[in-house]
Amino acid sequence: MGELGEIKPRKVWSYFEEICRIPRLSKNEGRIRAYLLDFAHNHNLEAREDSVGNILIIREASEGKEKVKTVVLQSHLDMVGEKNASHPHNWDEDPIIPVLDGKWVTASGTTLGADDGIGIAAQMAVLTDPYLQCGRIECLFTVDEESGMTGAINLKPDFFTGQILLNLDSEDEGILFIGCAGGIDTQAVLPYTPVKVTEGLRAMNISVTGLHGGHSGDEIHKGYGNSIKIIARLLQELERKYSINISNFTGGNLRNAIPREAFVTVTFNPAHEENILADTASYNQVVREEYGPLEPDMKVAATPADVPETVIDQQTQHRLLSALSIVPHGVLGWSKEIPDLVETSSNLATIRLTGNNQIHVVTTQRSSSDEAKNYAAMKAEASFDLAGATVTHSDGYPGWKPNMNSAILRLMIDSYRKLFGKVPQVKAIHAGLECGLILEKYKGIDMISFGPTIKGAHTPEERIEIETVQMFWDLLIDVLRHIPEEES
Repeated sequence: MGELGEIKPRKVWSYFEEICRIPRLSKNEGRIRAYLLDFAHNHNLEAREDSVGNILIIREASEGKEKVKTVVLQSHLDMVGEKNASHPHNWDEDPIIPVLDGKWVTASGTTLGADDGIGIAAQMAVLTDPYLQCGRIECLFTVDEESGMTGAINLKPDFFTGQILLNLDSEDEGILFIGCAGGIDTQAVLPYTPVKVTEGLRAMNISVTGLHGGHSGDEIHKGYGNSIKIIARLLQELERKYSINISNFTGGNLRNAIPREAFVTVTFNPAHEENILADTASYNQVVREEYGPLEPDMKVAATPADVPETVIDQQTQHRLLSALSIVPHGVLGWSKEIPDLVETSSNLATIRLTGNNQIHVVTTQRSSSDEAKNYAAMKAEASFDLAGATVTHSDGYPGWKPNMNSAILRLMIDSYRKLFGKVPQVKAIHAGLECGLILEKYKGIDMISFGPTIKGAHTPEERIEIETVQMFWDLLIDVLRHIPEEES
């Protein structure tokens, strides 16, 4: 048993520590799937895997609990892989190194994977708890939640039987979630002509680093800086004043994370070198003051670079920077029904130059309203359409409409009040959960989402509050013990 296995609840943390050793980025969940199937075999539990890699492991009802309603516990197998630029980590091979930090568990230089590794660990602990007296439990582990929800999208309507589902993928202890936003990706591909660099020009690397980043659903309303927006604003000014030309341009890593870093190489007339350095330093001060305590570690810097062989043609560069300046990013609308809930948002997520002379930009839109979600995607499309890009949209995924008359909600409120002496909050969440997709396949299923407190998800600052894991576990176990029998 490792260091985390000494924390309570011991079995949950012990399983979580094992999970941290297994690489499991989206679309590369093969090893975690094999681990779970071996786990089921070793504990004589029925297990099945579908054609896309979703796994179901079943704990049969305890003696005398055969008539109790079946409960589905659900989490996702994949995690977001983000690391500090200077931190060496091979996501295909290296384990995550969990670190005890006071009342938190975090990781060394990378995302922790508590989203949703702690949900997986809780399911495993339920499946092997010898003292738990409960009805039939079906533990559903879905693949690829973070990069497209393809596991939930391809879930067959007969894969499990339960009509109560507890989603273990929320990040705020004390809040029960009964609704979520739907989402869609908007991708732009802008071709460019590589132009050979004129002899005698110089080059600089310009970077934006040290931003908070964060989950593009949970944290989009907090006003954190977007590295692509910040660097594009500077590039527009340098283009206007000094006719710089862009070569490499990279920003962001993931569709569902606010981009923390952006890097670009520019060429210029040597006569402008001192002015470019001075303007970059001045801009660094300006944006640091604009964001203040929200982004205390932000840094905009320019350093000498090797002159590249080619740059983007001037016309395409100008149209690209214009599109990046006007494409929506941030909160686009607030809910009129639920206080302090973001209804609609858009995230300018990533930009890359590819080897086939194309610029790829990914944005994501979220909303609890399908009409508002689609309109936000149209705005993003219009921004890049004006630049001459080819724009496509993903199929997207639906939201989950709240049901205040939910029976499992009433049971969980009662259990929470009994355990902790207070009433939990009941909310909808702007992040995307798989619940909306599951509801499409399993009409009438009664669902709720809850979890311990996780901060900084999708960033290397991700951390999970130790005390709340015990509360999450106590609530889960108490609810499973009090699920009612099927109506005769």
